[in-house]
Amino acid sequence: MSTYVRRAALLAAPAVLVAVLSGCTSVDADVDKAAPNTPAVEASASFDKVDAGKKADTAPAPLLVVGTRGSFTAVDSSDESVKTKMSVTVKSAKYVQPADIDTTNKPEKGQFVVLTLTIKNVGSKPGAFAPYGAMKWQDDQTAAQDCTTLETTDGQDVDATYQPGQSVTGDVVLDVVRKGGTVSYYDDAGKAAFAVLLPKA
Repeated sequence: MSTYVRRAALLAAPAVLVAVLSGCTSVDADVDKAAPNTPAVEASASFDKVDAGKKADTAPAPLLVVGTRGSFTAVDSSDESVKTKMSVTVKSAKYVQPADIDTTNKPEKGQFVVLTLTIKNVGSKPGAFAPYGAMKWQDDQTAAQDCTTLETTDGQDVDATYQPGQSVTGDVVLDVVRKGGTVSYYDDAGKAAFAVLLPKA
């Protein structure tokens, strides 16, 4: 294409754009006169249906406090295509010193907290709960940080695969930067399954 032709095309483009936009405006005005509100209502209704579906897919994880229960989706540890519904109840959240959990290890981040949870499979298929490496803590000052530890207590181990109807109440020992903040449990897809708001004292 010659330089002359390219310049002519560039000079003609704004005029074409104005003509197209003007045409669109007159069409919209004609539609409004011919059938007021009808097309807009139909478009709005169909958009809301699509939008509602998107919101359901990206619904935030339940935010729990001590004494409350929520639910999340878990996968079978032996077959990740098998998913089931689990419930989690936050029984307590206690800040402890190393001696309280019979360890000589000091918290690397700043503060040990023992989170006591009841995990139950309320679905119809096996599902796993594996907190190590899957829980992160954050607050208004600090971005999400891995807070899991290998520390344990004398209670039952909640890290298990649960058959339908099975449950365990046990402790997860976490290492958080400071008291307060939020601990989130992430599923295998990297999505927060549930979150727990920790007490500030």
